[in-house]
Amino acid sequence: MPPTAVKTIEDTIYWQYAKLISKSAGMGLNARAFQMATFQRLKKGEMRWSSTIKEWVLENEKPKECIYCGAKGDLTTEHLLPKCCGGEDILDNVIRICKNCNSKKGGKKLYEYFGHENRDKIPRIAEGKYLKLLHQLHEKAGTLKLSEKELQTELCPKCDMAKLCQKVGKEHKLNVYCLEGSFNKR
Repeated sequence: MPPTAVKTIEDTIYWQYAKLISKSAGMGLNARAFQMATFQRLKKGEMRWSSTIKEWVLENEKPKECIYCGAKGDLTTEHLLPKCCGGEDILDNVIRICKNCNSKKGGKKLYEYFGHENRDKIPRIAEGKYLKLLHQLHEKAGTLKLSEKELQTELCPKCDMAKLCQKVGKEHKLNVYCLEGSFNKR
């Protein structure tokens, strides 16, 4: 569960990205102080996302290896946010994975596919690109600054992931599904 400092959709995106940076820096998932400092730097604009070029370089370090499972061989183009959910055919929305993983994921969104229990095991390249994409989409939709209280009236009625959403009492709590739930299958 994110700390109490995480109050909006944008904060949730930054928190996930801070955890990703912590993991990449070898800090592990228990490095709360490092994660919080990174989160604050992202929030204040003192730190920026990694560039699309850096992501491309990381992806091409193992050009014939599935980003999800590590299988070698024939790879296919995978849309992190599926086309059926409004995902575009752009560099920031695609990665290369094996046909088996692509078939398993199908039309699921990234967090939906990995599940809440595995949200911290998503490969860095995939999640980094996905978080940047979700930030852009929420910015375009005007939903970045939505708080937990506004979720119930603004996002929850549009969300197709209620079955996966964590609920506490009658109120929804911010979680990774809030980031992708309003981008529904068409």
